[in-house]
Amino acid sequence: MALTKGKHQIAEIAGVNCSTVETGLSEERMNFLKDLLEFNGYAVQTETEKSKEGSSLGTFVIGITDLLFNPMIAVYQKKLLRKDGKVVSPAYWNQWPDQWEIPYWQIKR
Repeated sequence: MALTKGKHQIAEIAGVNCSTVETGLSEERMNFLKDLLEFNGYAVQTETEKSKEGSSLGTFVIGITDLLFNPMIAVYQKKLLRKDGKVVSPAYWNQWPDQWEIPYWQIKR
């Protein structure tokens, strides 16, 4: 998950320089993050990951055209909103539905 690494990475996704949000995503996770980030007004780029030989790995990369975006900073500084108007918590970002309303410092994982 992107919230475990604070390193800011920039990559070319679909021919556009982007801040990499996450790599190695399933299609379901990619759609979740894409909807969340587009709701918050970011221009999102996605692409399937390819092996060195050029064959598809079946996983996705998601990035944002804002080169200063860092998902860890955005989540912990409470800059992202959910569609219901509440702030995106780390549990919501990581899709732990039973813990969305618990403060991040009280989550036991």
